[in-house]
Amino acid sequence: MLFSALILNLAQAAAPPATPTQAPTPTPITGPVVEITTSMGVIKVALDAEKAPLTVDNFLKYVRAGFYDGTVFHRVMPGFMIQGGGMTPDLKEKPSRPAIRNEAKNGLRNSRGTIAMARLSDPNSATAQFFISVKDNHRLDFGIGGAGYAVFGAVVGGMDVVDKIVGVQTTSKGGLENVPVAPVLIKTVREVKTAPAPKPAAPKAETPKP
Repeated sequence: MLFSALILNLAQAAAPPATPTQAPTPTPITGPVVEITTSMGVIKVALDAEKAPLTVDNFLKYVRAGFYDGTVFHRVMPGFMIQGGGMTPDLKEKPSRPAIRNEAKNGLRNSRGTIAMARLSDPNSATAQFFISVKDNHRLDFGIGGAGYAVFGAVVGGMDVVDKIVGVQTTSKGGLENVPVAPVLIKTVREVKTAPAPKPAAPKAETPKP
């Protein structure tokens, strides 16, 4: 099964569990922003279209098509990440768009609060599933753990919701592990308007000296 392989591959890259102790580094909201409304609260994510253009474009196509609405976070691992965006509450796989090229070599690190694409062992196999790191997972970066996992944005609001989700009780179900006992629903994912980046202040004119 496609998603079973995807889950196994990402699990093999997981670091030993650790309780997160720090908030993610704030990320300026200069690119597209989406709100992931879940059954446990709202997560706001800023996307980096400059450093991960293919990945952001792919993600936004799913968002604009309403693909993620009604899916779940089907895998949560304390001290690692929460993963979702590809399965219905009954753990049925949703048909996805063609896979995209891996953009992990973009300088963005898999740090706490970042969002990245899940994939199979083939680096260029990411489709719709994504994960949000709850700790620094730098072993998933390009060149450290191989081809790496492509980061394409960061949480800028609702990290407390992410932390609540990763702490839910889990079980094994349908051949999958780390599945929430009570489904964590992704109700909607919507693109929201953002304020333009502030313009740099104009240099002050020098006062002519007598």
